Amino acid sequence: MEKSNMVQEEKFGEKDFQTIIGNLLRYGVWISLSVAFIGGIVYILHNGSQIEDYSVFKENDRNIFEVIAAIYNGAIQGNGESLIFTGIILLFLTPVLRVLLSLFSFLLEKDYLYVGITLIVIMIIIISISFGFSH
Repeated sequence: MEKSNMVQEEKFGEKDFQTIIGNLLRYGVWISLSVAFIGGIVYILHNGSQIEDYSVFKENDRNIFEVIAAIYNGAIQGNGESLIFTGIILLFLTPVLRVLLSLFSFLLEKDYLYVGITLIVIMIIIISISFGFSH
């Protein structure tokens, strides 16, 4: 058979995943920085004349779900402070999504040693987030 007549199926391989992961990291950082920058501009436009009193500590002891709901609602309304926090959250989620994509990649490659290692990393992330917000 000639090579030109042969139909070759290309499998979704490691190089494809490396490209996707690289793009995820690149665009995730740019998007998060853009959101935070836009939030900073909005914040300065609306609150630029206010003077913040740093001599008084304001403790914000709320549940993490209340905080996330408040940030989401504020970002939808165009609140500058909420947009800045949204950018920070997106920046935090970028490497977490990279780990999840790596897990999927290792599962497709049937590389079970790295699946186990990646699951341990995911458990460490979940535990650290849980204990960080448990108070």
